[in-house]
Amino acid sequence: MLKITDLKVNYGGIEAVKGISFSVPQGSIVTLIGANGAGKSTTLRSISGLVKPAAGKIEFMGEDITGKDPSSIVAKGITLVPEGRRIFPNLTVLENLKIGAYLRNDNLTSDLKKVYKLFPRLEERSWQLGGTLSGGEQQMLAVARALMSRPKLIMMDEPSLGLAPLFVQEIFNIIREINKQGVTVLLIEQNANMALRIADIGYVMETGRITLSGTGQELLNNEGVKAAYLGT
Repeated sequence: MLKITDLKVNYGGIEAVKGISFSVPQGSIVTLIGANGAGKSTTLRSISGLVKPAAGKIEFMGEDITGKDPSSIVAKGITLVPEGRRIFPNLTVLENLKIGAYLRNDNLTSDLKKVYKLFPRLEERSWQLGGTLSGGEQQMLAVARALMSRPKLIMMDEPSLGLAPLFVQEIFNIIREINKQGVTVLLIEQNANMALRIADIGYVMETGRITLSGTGQELLNNEGVKAAYLGT
């Protein structure tokens, strides 16, 4: 579904991503793990059109989308749930969700029902301002907003960051459910243990390069990964 070939991305004079190649099969959950500053977020931002690559190729469903603007990337079926949630705090939950569907001109009722089924708490708080939600609820709103564009591929940047353990488990259960409903998932996650447990494929990034890849289970069992990222 998504194929990255020799992607290079610069920030100022620094090469943040140094010629990485990987693929995301349709229907899968793929995770990128690595330390802060490894280039994971930059990779997602370049796929979503927020950062222009210096070199390399990004293909989605067989089409070259390298360097396209963010709106056209969303229109093709890729959405990003950014790190830090980035919801609109002074808008209601419902208004935030409608913004997720800003490229659509059809009726949103069935999609609202779907996201409310996934996130019942958001329906209870639909008229509440986004900024008054708890951290976990704001993360749910960020994911639900991304789903309102009907993505084929949803990318999530650190969805469990700063959340209480109960909410972390809930977010991972929801990621699994979204995938079961047919949405492909590309996940960046500091909780490597949880991410690899749900991932079909994992890639380890270090200082702008992919240094290791395998199934989620293979990486969970890898001694180097255990020592560096799993605390064992």
